[in-house]
Amino acid sequence: MQPTVQLLPGAVAEILASASESGRIDLSDRYGLMAAVLDESLDEEQMRAINRLLRAVAKGRIRVLDQLVS
Repeated sequence: MQPTVQLLPGAVAEILASASESGRIDLSDRYGLMAAVLDESLDEEQMRAINRLLRAVAKGRIRVLDQLVS
């Protein structure tokens, strides 16, 4: 039996807003994005938000940290 991954409501929007403001994604944001990608019930708006975030990381506008930031 595989464990189920359940995304918290509004998590994608919160991660996008936080990353846009701080210019970084920490370890907890990465786990949240993993849960979002594994969630098969994402709507089109959430998928576009994740894609915008990934493009920002690829272009260097948002840094990816390997630690938790409080």
